[in-house]
Amino acid sequence: WGVGVYLAGVNRQCDEQPNLTSNWVAEQSRKGWRILPLTVGRQAACTAYPTRIDDSQANSYAAAKSQGRAEAVSTVAASEAVGLPKKTTHWLDIEDFDVLDTHCRRSVLAFISGWTSKLHKLGYRSGLYSNAAAAIQAVEGARTLSPGSYNLPDQLWFAHYNGQVSVKTEYLAKKAWAGERIHQYSDSHNETHGGVTINVDSNWTQVGGGTKSPRVRKHCHGVRVDFPAYGVQRLGSSGDRVRALQCLLREERLLSGDLIERFDRRTSLAVKRFQRKHHLRVTGKATKATWVALLSDGSAPLAKVGSGSDAVRRLQRALNAATTSRLPITGVYDRRTERAVKGYQGALGFTRTGVTTTGVWSLLHAGRA
Repeated sequence: WGVGVYLAGVNRQCDEQPNLTSNWVAEQSRKGWRILPLTVGRQAACTAYPTRIDDSQANSYAAAKSQGRAEAVSTVAASEAVGLPKKTTHWLDIEDFDVLDTHCRRSVLAFISGWTSKLHKLGYRSGLYSNAAAAIQAVEGARTLSPGSYNLPDQLWFAHYNGQVSVKTEYLAKKAWAGERIHQYSDSHNETHGGVTINVDSNWTQVGGGTKSPRVRKHCHGVRVDFPAYGVQRLGSSGDRVRALQCLLREERLLSGDLIERFDRRTSLAVKRFQRKHHLRVTGKATKATWVALLSDGSAPLAKVGSGSDAVRRLQRALNAATTSRLPITGVYDRRTERAVKGYQGALGFTRTGVTTTGVWSLLHAGRA
């Protein structure tokens, strides 16, 4: 759901970005992408980059702080030019350097401090991207050993190629920047999406606290519709699942009257109407296929790990009806939901991507199980 975009900075390798326009940003934002704008500006004084941070010690590295503030100003100008909104996190890319070089490290921290304070004044959030053993280690040391000496970034993006798909690293204390981290866990490699092969770095993202469970939508004034399994319901059946069935059929405008927790002929007729409408075998019973189609009915947005919506709740319910996954109905597309989707895809003979596309929704809407 996120894409890093090199926005600004004198050391940015791609000097020209003709495709990076306000129209492009607006279009990708509408599609649901999160834009992570990166600035590759001045680099550490102890590196070979052509434009570096001033490491003079005068007035507690005042020159480096001033350079950091200037970097923030030029970044915001570039940000406004492409229509990025206020409160956007701007990521300062500090490449690898020797953290044991005291003046180099302290001038980098002063530069980050100036960058952060100026971004905050201009209405944006401060992010830092770096090798976990470089600037990330430096800011963690500043946080623990000299608290209050520097204005530290709001979010951290660390490169640590250990292949662990999480935001954990031994370079940060567990509580440090909790819920405000991105882990670049895999270096450059080729991936193919939609028939297009591109070279990417892979990242696991948890910022803003991570995906939040969306507000629970009440059904029929509070009728429970979330279950680990649903089971076949027929004439004479009773209980909370029958009541859930009646509620969902009422929401489909196929059933009227009271919800009585008993599967009567009125309920059977409503089930038959739903089955005909969705081209299912007409039995009058709430079969597995009927449950899958009924529980998944609605919009069909692209959903994958990190998604959070009521549509994900519909997906989780439908998977519980179609499989033995017994998912908690949270509305958050987590790794467990991904595994259930992969199992569902594999059982039906499709590629196990774990991504719920319109094709997967079509299978669910058709009651395939």
